[in-house]
Amino acid sequence: MTLLVKTPSATRMAVRTAVILLIFVVVFTSLLSAAYLSTRPAIEAAAADEKMKLISEVLPRELYDNDLLKDALQLPPSVGLGNDEASTAYRASKAGKSTALVFEAVAADGYSGKIRLLLAVAADGSLLGVRVTQHRETPGLGDYIDPRKDKNKERPWIRQFDGLSLATVADREWRVRKDNGRFDSVAGATVTPRAVVKAVHKALQYVAENRQQLFAAREGVEK
Repeated sequence: MTLLVKTPSATRMAVRTAVILLIFVVVFTSLLSAAYLSTRPAIEAAAADEKMKLISEVLPRELYDNDLLKDALQLPPSVGLGNDEASTAYRASKAGKSTALVFEAVAADGYSGKIRLLLAVAADGSLLGVRVTQHRETPGLGDYIDPRKDKNKERPWIRQFDGLSLATVADREWRVRKDNGRFDSVAGATVTPRAVVKAVHKALQYVAENRQQLFAAREGVEK
């Protein structure tokens, strides 16, 4: 049986290789960190721009003068909003007075799965706008809930919610016409709008039930 014994030169070679690898790892990690730090502001700015672009579809710019992204409120998981995880709401204000709330809701019973919504509700409880941000509804049939896919460009289906509130629409009317409600739907594709109408109604009820907390003014929020 032959025993292999490392010579001093072999040991030095192993140590040198380990040191070289360590230096490589340190340098590579440093370069990655530097690249991340240098691009982080641009990435965050792009993300903020995209978020504000989406918010602008439901919230008129003249209704606020504060920095919406800095006046954010964390909402816990809620059955009323259809969220099984925490979400973020943005509080709009003008001249120090609360004007609206922008937040997300989920219709869990869409035809092909969850339908994610963005809503803006004015301080008086009326809907300023609703938009579908994510869905998997059947193309050409149930996707008309998205104004980009809706063939009616003059009056997209989703605009039916504009200006409505719990005070102006009775609970029994928050249904599609097929279910004796007030909302239109496309024949053969009522599951999708039914889910959206239900989610919007529940979202308005959530806002009404939590109004004081949601619209409470925050001190020290930058404009």
